[in-house]
Amino acid sequence: MRDEVEKAWSDVVGTARRTVTEGLVVGTSGNVSARAGELVVVTPTGVPYDRLRPQDAVAVDLEGRQVRGELRPTSELPLHLAVYRGTEARAIVHTHAPHATAVSTLVDRLPPIHYMTAALGGPVRVAPYALYGSPELAAAALDALRDRTACLLANHGTLSHGSTLASAYERTAQLEWMCRVWLLATSAGTPRLLTPTDLASAADRLAGYGQPPA
Repeated sequence: MRDEVEKAWSDVVGTARRTVTEGLVVGTSGNVSARAGELVVVTPTGVPYDRLRPQDAVAVDLEGRQVRGELRPTSELPLHLAVYRGTEARAIVHTHAPHATAVSTLVDRLPPIHYMTAALGGPVRVAPYALYGSPELAAAALDALRDRTACLLANHGTLSHGSTLASAYERTAQLEWMCRVWLLATSAGTPRLLTPTDLASAADRLAGYGQPPA
């Protein structure tokens, strides 16, 4: 288990640093976590990601009890734990991506501007605003994630999950990109949107996308 936690910690820190490098968060905003067996490895609160070391690993159980590390877990721990308990997620990425956050203040769901909407399970919902770190935010996000792998948090940011950190991060990046496209389109006029039939066809095509397993 120690090796599994250490591997998860390395992946969590690497992904957290990537969110900063690629402009999805500023400073220590946002947070990242991954499952390691029955434990959750998560970024700590208020520590710049470039300062985190291998020996700084933070892990909690599914009830939120800290079982490893001296740094305090992210203040959004209730949000992460709710998603792990309520979905099949193995990894979570939460950001304050600027275009997605802007969209979260304008609509109750991201209109289907692009076929990659299908890759997230359908039009992305916006969870109603609740104070960060609160049980209310965790409940609102979990409801917005029904049959979806990503949601927007009103006046706050994004939340994506996946079977790996790579898939959770990819969904985060796709969501931010679609939000940017929607904002660009609406600034110029009224966008043409995809229909449910369009999205269903895209979902079928995406199911076979990529290289076959070795």
